[in-house]
Amino acid sequence: MPVTPIAPARPGWTLVLLALGQAVFALDLNIVFVALPEIGTDLGFPGQTQQLVVSAYVVFAGGFLLLGGRACDLLGRRRVFVGALVLYALSSLAGGLARSPEVIVAARVVQGIGGALLLPSILSLVNTLFEEGPRRNRALAVWGGAGASGLTLGALLGGVLTQGFGWPAVFFVNVPLAGAIALAAVFVIPPDPARTERRRFDLPGALTVTAGATLLVFALVEGPERGWADPWIVGALAASLVLLAAFAVVETRSADPLMPFRLFRNRSLSAGAAITFLYMATFGVLPYFLTVLLQSVHGYSALQSGLAFLAPSLAIAAGTQLGERLTTRAGLRPTLLGGFAVGAVGTAALAAGFDADAGYLVLLPGLVVSGLGQGVVWTAMWIAAAAGTAAHEQGIAGGAASTTMNLGNAIGLALFTVVADAGTDGLSGEGLARATADGGFLVVLLTAGGMLLGLLLALTLRPARADAATAVAPDCPMAVSG
Repeated sequence: MPVTPIAPARPGWTLVLLALGQAVFALDLNIVFVALPEIGTDLGFPGQTQQLVVSAYVVFAGGFLLLGGRACDLLGRRRVFVGALVLYALSSLAGGLARSPEVIVAARVVQGIGGALLLPSILSLVNTLFEEGPRRNRALAVWGGAGASGLTLGALLGGVLTQGFGWPAVFFVNVPLAGAIALAAVFVIPPDPARTERRRFDLPGALTVTAGATLLVFALVEGPERGWADPWIVGALAASLVLLAAFAVVETRSADPLMPFRLFRNRSLSAGAAITFLYMATFGVLPYFLTVLLQSVHGYSALQSGLAFLAPSLAIAAGTQLGERLTTRAGLRPTLLGGFAVGAVGTAALAAGFDADAGYLVLLPGLVVSGLGQGVVWTAMWIAAAAGTAAHEQGIAGGAASTTMNLGNAIGLALFTVVADAGTDGLSGEGLARATADGGFLVVLLTAGGMLLGLLLALTLRPARADAATAVAPDCPMAVSG
């Protein structure tokens, strides 16, 4: 028998905790960017290896997401949520206390595993505690506002903390925050319901997909730094392909698979997972290239770079709320079409500011318009990914969509970093600054073009009238054709 979700006695406070948990996850994706130079100087990191502080988190967060999603379904969503936050707090404490490159990278690895447990647990709690339709849409908008804004606010908070208190503060800030959320969750979020059936854990599937996904993300993240012909990169790519192929074979033969492929017969989940990939490959890479422009080209300090992200953060937050209202009233398809269209226009306008002689005011209109479109798409794509999946499988559905999101970010950064750096070899000083700005200009235009592909993905969803029909049938799998 599937597990019947328990409605929260205090839905408002429950949603606040879940939104704060998402903020912790999102902040850590970007919060260390502006602190990297200080970390490198203080810990003796060579410049070319500082990116390991970022990539260690991304690699392990991306590689363990499917495992995290299945753990939510089998072990209990609240248990995994609380455990992930405790892991976050402890690894953040270790990161702030680190006095060597090895320790800080190891701390980021554990943070990444905590993130892979945290994101699916939050998604599955939102999607099971709030029934499908307007209530879930509203909950996802609140959660989405915390997540989408957190991606950008991470740079702001990182700048403020680094300049005011030094780089360890970007780690220490998580300790009281994650600890307080974990403690409050025990009293506010309903306990995990008792299970009436015994389910086996798919260990072969878990091992093959986790190792395969981790190696794939490692190769994509480190490829631009090490070179695509590097033996470590070639070996990681080859091993990841073998392991992921083995995972596919294991899942077709497992009585209780880690990833039931039948879930992708749900057109909404399939489209939602594809859109999360595209979202992070386009919208999701912009903060990185914007940080490079501000610091490497215009010479902004960590604090100035952080403050520059305030306007787009507010725009994204507004877009997430608009996305919920549009989805509830008009349906997923028109909302995603509009969000991607607005995002593409705003991002194309943003390219005008990627010039060595352009100031922040030239960037601002594009940042605001692109941010609005980004917020609309963020909320709508998670509504799509959750629609029509039964409550007892929301964890793995969220894990699947989260995995494609992380792969999108890794692949997007890998490809666009190569494009951005193509004309910078052998340059220095003003010549390097201008070439860096020109490379960013091309990348931003390409991401705007990529957003137009989102229009095609949105068209695969059912019309708005069908969305409305689904909204009144909570947790009932869709009747999917074709």
